[in-house]
Amino acid sequence: MDRETFHNCSSLVKMPRQIHQQHCSSHFIQYLEREIAYSKFFKNYLIPNQPCMFSKKFTEDWNCRKKWVTADGKPNFQRLLQEFDETPVPVANCSAKEYNSNPKQIMPFREFIQYWREYIQNGHSSPKGCLYLKDWHMQRNFPEHSTYKTPIYFSSDWLNEYWDTIEVDDYRFVYMGPKGSWTPFHADVFRSYSWSANICGRKKWLLYPPGQEEFLRDCHGNLAYDVTAPVLQDKGLYPQFEEACQPLEIIQEAGEIIFVPSGWHHQVYNLEDTISINHNWLNGCNLDIMWQFLQEELSSVQREIEEWRDTMDSWHQHCQVIMKSCTGIDYGEFASFLKTITNNRMSFLNSCPRSADNSQDGLAESLLALGPQHAAFDLQRVLHIFESMLSNEDFKRLEPSALSFKPEELLQEIREAVRTIV
Repeated sequence: MDRETFHNCSSLVKMPRQIHQQHCSSHFIQYLEREIAYSKFFKNYLIPNQPCMFSKKFTEDWNCRKKWVTADGKPNFQRLLQEFDETPVPVANCSAKEYNSNPKQIMPFREFIQYWREYIQNGHSSPKGCLYLKDWHMQRNFPEHSTYKTPIYFSSDWLNEYWDTIEVDDYRFVYMGPKGSWTPFHADVFRSYSWSANICGRKKWLLYPPGQEEFLRDCHGNLAYDVTAPVLQDKGLYPQFEEACQPLEIIQEAGEIIFVPSGWHHQVYNLEDTISINHNWLNGCNLDIMWQFLQEELSSVQREIEEWRDTMDSWHQHCQVIMKSCTGIDYGEFASFLKTITNNRMSFLNSCPRSADNSQDGLAESLLALGPQHAAFDLQRVLHIFESMLSNEDFKRLEPSALSFKPEELLQEIREAVRTIV
């Protein structure tokens, strides 16, 4: 990122972010046939939170597109079995509903492939239902496989940077499903971005811009499970459905990569036997949306157990515990997440290697490719959110043990680091 882009985008992202009640008529998806400068993707898609589609040229060199796919564009079951054999994988049943999702089970990869072959032979049907291998941490389980390379446009990935650092989890997934498998209506974890690349097969996406999901709730406030279901026409059950816009309907072909922005709810269908790779990710551009989401989640928890407020000395701490069990993170860990990002950027700026030859890992290589101005932008975004957190009453109520550092001292360090590079 150059200095001009840094200053322009820093001012843009500091403006109040309103992600509610956007209208579909003002949105369309851009198709990127060839490579563009990272700064252009940053300004045109990350900052304004707009979707786009990358052509198959961006994945044509990936090993998985050569090895996992047959000459006629179908999943290469034989090669996949050679690579993964009895590996346990998570498999969802698209034919069953469990709350607002599909029930999952763990099965050997070989068993799933056997099911898939039989499903195809039976005309894409099975008494077992429509099974979908999804949310499989293939990259974490097989780090030695050079399956694909994350495009630079998605490389400022704080979510996986943090979870890689603490070695607990990641948000890099492989999906494999037969024709007819699908994912119910949802928005991504922490309201993160996502990118999804079709290795083979075709998908249909139904995308709604932020705020439209409010019209797709039932009379109890529950989000629709299937936005195409006839039951949504029932005004008694879905009183605001008619106010919702028509979704952006997008067909994603083999090799293409879709960028799904923060807070865009979506429903996805596999139109053919399909394999895809998906990352959830976030960075300084949508950090404010994540912070807003966490505040809304905590408020929801507080409303649910409000009646116990005066009878529990540790009511606020219990709210944080419940929030983490529901969303996967609480305010204390969110602060630790920001500190990790800060430490990595400040370390990079202090050393600032001149070439990738000096980098010891993928993170250093990514920071080097994006440059010191991007690292400074990242620090400014962390600074902005920390300032908001320090004025937040619920954050102030955290037990001292919930934080392993003093946010005020870290803020001063960030201010000094940014001042030296801007």
